[in-house]
Amino acid sequence: MLNELKKTAEQKMQKSLEALKNDLAKIRTGRAHVGLLDHVMVEYYGSMVSVNSVANVNLGDSRTINVQPYEKNMISKVEKAIRDSDLGLNPATNGDLIRVPMPMLTEERRRDLTKIVRTECEGAKVSIRNVRRDANDTLKKLMKDKAISEDDERRVQDDIQKFTDKAVAEVDKMLQVKEAELMAV
Repeated sequence: MLNELKKTAEQKMQKSLEALKNDLAKIRTGRAHVGLLDHVMVEYYGSMVSVNSVANVNLGDSRTINVQPYEKNMISKVEKAIRDSDLGLNPATNGDLIRVPMPMLTEERRRDLTKIVRTECEGAKVSIRNVRRDANDTLKKLMKDKAISEDDERRVQDDIQKFTDKAVAEVDKMLQVKEAELMAV
């Protein structure tokens, strides 16, 4: 029961870290990477699918993403979906290839993105701490019901605190890497 509680808390903290990693990947840094278009959705025969499902997405160079739809009739739909996304990109069609150039980031935009990254990281830390709080509340309830001893409660609380410290350190590391990436010209 206690091992299950610890494992559940650790898994939830890992999920928070994965969610943060995905959120940070969406914040562009001026360099092109194919993961940038992962959440862009295109209408394909009546259903919404990701660009990756209807096109081959790869890097042309460090500042350009090339998107080549599998079907010719999808070119205009994919281009419109990329243009309408919240990424601020302006794709250009060249035959059956869509080129998505990455605009240079201004200093002001870099600072704004840094603030967004810090907010995302703080949200992840709060999420991790909430997992710790929920686990500790469960422990207190078990101890109150005399299902576990005080020593067991203390030991498991220490383990959960170690998981929390490790996860928060990982968030701080991700923050430093992303900030360095954003501020590099």
